[in-house]
Amino acid sequence: MRVLVYPHSMELGGSQLNAVELAAAVRDRGHEVTLLGEPGSLVDVVRRLGLDYVPRDPRARRRPSPRAMAQLTSLAAERRIDVVHGYEWPPAVEAFFGPRLRRGVPAVCTVMSMSVAPFLPRGMPLVVGTADIRRRAQAAGHADVTLLEPPVDVRANAPAFDPGPFRARYGLAPDIPLVAVVCRLVPELKLEGLLAACAAVGRLAVSGVDVQLAVVGDGPARPQVASAASAANAAAGRRVVVLTGELTDPRPAYASADVLLGMGGSALRGMAFGVPLVVQGERGFWRLLTPESAPAFLDQGWYGIGSDVDSATGVDRLAAALAGLLADPAARERLGAYGRQLVVERFSLDRAAAVQEEVYAAALAAAPGWATAAVAADAARSAAGVTRHQLRRKWQRLRGSVATDDFNAAALPHGTARSPDPQGAR
Repeated sequence: MRVLVYPHSMELGGSQLNAVELAAAVRDRGHEVTLLGEPGSLVDVVRRLGLDYVPRDPRARRRPSPRAMAQLTSLAAERRIDVVHGYEWPPAVEAFFGPRLRRGVPAVCTVMSMSVAPFLPRGMPLVVGTADIRRRAQAAGHADVTLLEPPVDVRANAPAFDPGPFRARYGLAPDIPLVAVVCRLVPELKLEGLLAACAAVGRLAVSGVDVQLAVVGDGPARPQVASAASAANAAAGRRVVVLTGELTDPRPAYASADVLLGMGGSALRGMAFGVPLVVQGERGFWRLLTPESAPAFLDQGWYGIGSDVDSATGVDRLAAALAGLLADPAARERLGAYGRQLVVERFSLDRAAAVQEEVYAAALAAAPGWATAAVAADAARSAAGVTRHQLRRKWQRLRGSVATDDFNAAALPHGTARSPDPQGAR
């Protein structure tokens, strides 16, 4: 098959990193894969993996973009593409209204956001990252929904990986346990947890616990995180929180850590290194990965929503979890080995590539012509929904209340979990 993969962004982040790595894995199974994307940090990864990369039209700024639809259609014709694969809703809509409607090329969508946009075409084959989201998408009328949990290259991400001089490069003590969090520094989903991590590590250091925290990533919330780090360092009287900035290859951070804080793809990647994990969420949600807690995460995703209104409670919960792990090296080793085994058995990239190949083959076999009444009705419903969404976003911008990552910032009922931000986890 000839496949055109179209991530929603080329910034470092979970959904797009999954798109790139899975594209390479599908290519390695004998298919021709082209990747279309805007310039960004992940282009280096694309080239390192030897993927055929085509830059997206720089004029395609508004999402969804008619220029992107035209470029996708043109590229599909030039390269005789069999299947177009859009990651998250804007690329999926552009693929549907571009090559799907204009040339009848099957289009597939992967959603790793917390929810599926209600205006996505319901006849488009859909891939989601959790069993819970799959159930909800089916209930909303999507006819073809495949569960494909975020894959991890368990060979490239493994306990034997040499972190090199990571600690020395960032002034981290070689003999003090290191807690690490790898994510985009953004207000949605991430900021609460990042601030809690700084506060919890600072509190533990003040109480005499040997601990340090590396925050790996960058983004618009960096000033707030830097301020929290400074406060923790001042309280401890030493440098206990370090901001490294964005790393194109964050594996040295994972491999150097004694404990990982994370959600989504970042959580899974850390588990692959054999590092114990405390799963991060919102409203004070922190939960240690154990054989007892794993079933909930496997069903609902590596994320959670607590019931705390007071963020200080979340700091208490995280500090208690970290104190227990830091005081018990045997528990860290045992839980790290459990996480590694879980990832290898259930989230390997090889397994995901086989599932993805089946999704492409089924889409190619089942796709009807582009002039059917069902496709036309699906297109009309989707177009109307996109228009309403854009008008609502415009109104929110005027009020100053628009979220950076829509379909990632709406809270679910207390105590439930949701799929993480596609951009933030990695």
